[in-house]
Amino acid sequence: MVSQISLFDPTKLDVTRLDDETARQLRALIDWFESRGKAKLLSDDLDAVWTADFLAFVAKEKLFATFCTPAAYADGDPNKRWDASRNAMLSEILGFYGLSYWYAWQVTVLGLGPVWMSDNDAAKRRAAELLDEGGVAAFGLSERAHGADVYSTDMLLAPGGGDGVEFMASGEKYYIGNGNVAGTVSVFGRRTDVEGPEAYVFFVANSNHDNYVLRDNVVHGQMFVSTFALENYPVRAEDILHTGADAFSAALNTVNVGKFNLCTGSIGICEHAFHEAITHAHNRILYGNRVTDFPHVRASFVDAYARLIAMKLFSARALDYFRSASVEDRRYLLFNPMTKAKVTSEGETVVRTLHDVIAAKGYEKNTYFREAAQLIGTLPKLEGTVHVNVALMLKFMPAYMFAPTEFPAVEVRDDASDDAFFFAQGPARGASKVRFQDWVPVYEKYSAVPNVGRFYEQVLAFKQFLTESAPNEEQQRDLDFLLNVGHLFSLVVYGHLILESADAVSTDVLDQIFDFQVRDFSAYAVALYSKPSSTEAQQAWAVGALRKPVVNAARFDAVWGEVLAYDNAYEMQP
Repeated sequence: MVSQISLFDPTKLDVTRLDDETARQLRALIDWFESRGKAKLLSDDLDAVWTADFLAFVAKEKLFATFCTPAAYADGDPNKRWDASRNAMLSEILGFYGLSYWYAWQVTVLGLGPVWMSDNDAAKRRAAELLDEGGVAAFGLSERAHGADVYSTDMLLAPGGGDGVEFMASGEKYYIGNGNVAGTVSVFGRRTDVEGPEAYVFFVANSNHDNYVLRDNVVHGQMFVSTFALENYPVRAEDILHTGADAFSAALNTVNVGKFNLCTGSIGICEHAFHEAITHAHNRILYGNRVTDFPHVRASFVDAYARLIAMKLFSARALDYFRSASVEDRRYLLFNPMTKAKVTSEGETVVRTLHDVIAAKGYEKNTYFREAAQLIGTLPKLEGTVHVNVALMLKFMPAYMFAPTEFPAVEVRDDASDDAFFFAQGPARGASKVRFQDWVPVYEKYSAVPNVGRFYEQVLAFKQFLTESAPNEEQQRDLDFLLNVGHLFSLVVYGHLILESADAVSTDVLDQIFDFQVRDFSAYAVALYSKPSSTEAQQAWAVGALRKPVVNAARFDAVWGEVLAYDNAYEMQP
């Protein structure tokens, strides 16, 4: 069997399941990047040129307006909808050409979240109009002193102001993308006249207002990651999006939506880096041999390729669950943090592995790889660190591992429909009540694949660990120890959703994917063994859970053949 899934190649955009306007806009986007050429793309990054020309293109094509406006506010345009399937394609393409372009899109998604989640019809229509005019959005949540700790905001809203003004807002926000140009800035703050959760407020500001003071760009790069202040900014009734606990939920639910884009952005970056790396390495001669004739080089490419394909499989399947979610089915609350934490961390591993092969070439200013190597590590650190998201995943572990529930089958969701539930997720609580389908059947279905079977042994061992050697009361207060448990758990979930998409790849690729799953599980088991607080029983478990992947030279060579097919397959226009 030949794998159906492949790495993205802009010259071979698959539009077979896209509507005409979506296909046209994505082709236009690719053509815009390719016509600018690689030299311009790279020089703009090196010179930290603000992406004004890209945003001009976005405005001209109404790209963000088409992809970011829910159907309810499309004003009769049949092409406007919040369609997470095509949004994922857009995110991957933007990552492929550069994080700065992806970032302008990502923070627009975040900035619009609290608006589309609100009951404020006027604010929604205003946001839709600004998008149609080519505007972008910003998400004013984090602060210099508190990060994204929404409990401790220092953006203060004092009542009054007269002439229809409900509050006067004062305070500073930090690390806010698009804060230099956004017409829609969703700002989180709290009232000074109310105590407790009822004090929270989400409201809309405009970066063009006289009382909106742009302080600085806190990074050196094409992205504008702003610090801004509101100085007695007048907040009217039509600007208020959420109050009280609803404001808190809007913050978390918006991140639920936005964090998904991190996986596809990371995938796009890795794919472009992979094209460059294999073409360079396979056509370079050292000591009379092709670089790719060296066994360790082939091993690195096969591992990077298997990890990258796994990233695509998991992310695509997680998207199906998100698009099929409802108040009764909230499995996305586990799978979305996985796309953020696990997939983006795998992206770091992929680029690091490729960099070990191409070495100094990866620093050269005429390569996309230099930018990829520099920026791939930012994605695991956005929308909550890996640690925060792994800790979140742990909340779902008991139900996932021990309390399976019957659910209707979730189909592949690449249909052209509006994902209205994203903006009607409800209160941000109740994680302990979320249930999951049984993970055993899909592992057993593919257990004849040698490394799937071997990894399944480790999954069963992990369940035994939780039953017989679970973290004690002291260890449950030791986040360092728990995070290691969380990483072991994440491998179980990762493998589960990959297997649900296994028919998209050859058996050889699937076996190679679980080769690294076995190795990664063993590495985390060793790490747990070495933790200062691990008990003798836990240490014995860790040793017993170690496995070596099943070695198969023919399988390895078959996957290497897939890797080699990307030699000279794509090179960006100069």
